[in-house]
Amino acid sequence: MSRLYSDIFTSRPVVKATAHKPKFEVAEVNFWYPGKQALFDINLTIPEQSVVAFIGPSGCGKSTLLRMMNRMNDLIDGCKHTGQVRLDGQDINSPDVNLIDLRRRVGMVFQKSNPFPKTIYENVVFGPRVAGVRDRARLEYLVERCLKQAALWGEVKDRLHTSALALSGGQQQRLCIARSLATDPQVLLMDEPASALDPKSTNAIEDLIDDLKRQYTIVIVTHNMQQAARVSDWTAFFYEGKVIEFNPTKHLFTKPDKKQTEDYITGRFG
Repeated sequence: MSRLYSDIFTSRPVVKATAHKPKFEVAEVNFWYPGKQALFDINLTIPEQSVVAFIGPSGCGKSTLLRMMNRMNDLIDGCKHTGQVRLDGQDINSPDVNLIDLRRRVGMVFQKSNPFPKTIYENVVFGPRVAGVRDRARLEYLVERCLKQAALWGEVKDRLHTSALALSGGQQQRLCIARSLATDPQVLLMDEPASALDPKSTNAIEDLIDDLKRQYTIVIVTHNMQQAARVSDWTAFFYEGKVIEFNPTKHLFTKPDKKQTEDYITGRFG
């Protein structure tokens, strides 16, 4: 038993991982950057309406797999992969898949908040406008709904037409989440979404993740193992491009199946 994380699971309510149907299925995936293999024989299933955390030391393949899930790696010349990444049963790399539609369905929140140099309002409506939404009432509804979902409406409702760059770091990150929600995604990918934030803002993001999983499937990459233990239902431990263990979070952090997992979460390496 790992005592290091036992208090997290006794001091906070933990949502039990349930038998939701698969949202993403990763099957026999290998991935290469030019001159280097980054992922080796990855197999895992991500249930819908759950939070899955990817943990492991730097350079172990966590973010590479995350970016495969909405084909962000397509932007890097010379990359190649084998295997399948299936969303609702369809291989997202199939020629039949519309890349714009895929990225609407699978939103992305990056490590560094990246609001556009526009107003708060214009940030949220950017995606819907690109998709052809022009009705003003519809756009205003989306702005209010998404900012409320991102727990930001109460803080910004009186300054929607001021620059998003004037917001604090934590507010900017929540705005980026609201912007992702405005395209009605089914999945949110989060790459270290709180790593650059203060503890108060980090707590706000974690509370938001807990709220959002009622409607969305969320995959989060984090170096903060306490954060993974707090917010996720399932956790995958990566090491040197391989998934060493993938289990319900409480199980992985308190009674891991693999000695290598226990060594990592207790700080013996990494």
